[in-house]
Amino acid sequence: MLSVSVPQPCATLPPVNPKLCLAQDPDADDLLSTNPLALLFGMVLDQQIPMEKAFRGPKNIADRMGGLSVYRVAEADAAEFAAVVADKPAVHRFPGSMAKRLQDLARYLVEHYDGDPAGIWTRGQPGGAEVLGRLEALPGYGDQKARIFLALLGKQLGVRPEGWREAAGAYGEDGARRSVADVRDPASLAEVRAFKKAAKAARG
Repeated sequence: MLSVSVPQPCATLPPVNPKLCLAQDPDADDLLSTNPLALLFGMVLDQQIPMEKAFRGPKNIADRMGGLSVYRVAEADAAEFAAVVADKPAVHRFPGSMAKRLQDLARYLVEHYDGDPAGIWTRGQPGGAEVLGRLEALPGYGDQKARIFLALLGKQLGVRPEGWREAAGAYGEDGARRSVADVRDPASLAEVRAFKKAAKAARG
């Protein structure tokens, strides 16, 4: 019988730590912590599926492509990349549309940031409002995703351009449990889920 390795839950992390715990899987979280493209991809995938599955998606893609490279994704044949995303277990419940969004994002990064995803928050020493604007311009993003991602950068990765909390809005609030930006371990994941459930109930 083959032995199965069961991922261990992440330990509680200090306020700022480059070791993320979004996928709740050590290998996937290692990739998210060290590869900005993986993190950007995870945020795109984080809709209509559980957060952990969304942020495991980049590791699945990396495994199937022999690594995660912005140029390889951007230059891949569209049908072949869609097949990578759709391969079981599918990265997303809508693999076709998500594959297009990810590839559009990779191509945008090549065109506008010379293939350097971190350039979004490092090029030209931008302030928080400018980083937010750059994030909003990304394919697959929008106002909410951009604010959450900016909050994630500031709260967990120590990327804190001037005015980042204000630009992130409520997602940047210290001690909040609103989004993936606040998930550091299984307990905080449960708190974020409870917040979202209560917010949904309040909206009716």
